[in-house]
Amino acid sequence: MAFYAAPLENLIERLCGLPGIGPKSAQRMAFFILSIPRDDAVELARAIVEVKDKVRFCSTCFNISEGEACSICNDARRDETVICVVEEPRDVIAIERSGRFRGTYHVLGGAISPIDGVGPEELTFRELVGRLRDGKVTELIAATNPNAEGEATALYLAQLVRPLGITVTRIARGLPVGGDLEYADEVTLGRALDGRSEM
Repeated sequence: MAFYAAPLENLIERLCGLPGIGPKSAQRMAFFILSIPRDDAVELARAIVEVKDKVRFCSTCFNISEGEACSICNDARRDETVICVVEEPRDVIAIERSGRFRGTYHVLGGAISPIDGVGPEELTFRELVGRLRDGKVTELIAATNPNAEGEATALYLAQLVRPLGITVTRIARGLPVGGDLEYADEVTLGRALDGRSEM
């Protein structure tokens, strides 16, 4: 038996399909949408459709793009000898915010996770190897997440690329700026010690 009118039930069900949105959150969001002016709801719907119609993946690096190539791949000032390999487009944004990297990127579209049925074939490794054929690239930076899947992906990347004579590096892991040592877990503290550099 439905508690709400069919259109509202349908909206709640659709919102429940979004990652991280449970039934209660979906219900709150649906009632919020119901309460806003119709023009605002239409703009929200239009924004969703526009994203689906106009945003695609860059044909070179698989970052999000409005055209065939993303703004980073189109930037002639970028260092094409270094590629930072990340799992998702949102990782590109995080690294760009640091202002410390001027190379290019390659987005894998996820991480290797056999338990979830994601192997190397489901990711963009083949396309990455294709990018390396011209011999310009001298270094790949594995900037995958510091979890089991990210580590497996970085290891696979290193094994795949080493025979090509390209250096593979891994981003350092350690303590956040402003953090206290006493609150750091043992693994993070250990990695911070292992990744120490000369001052």
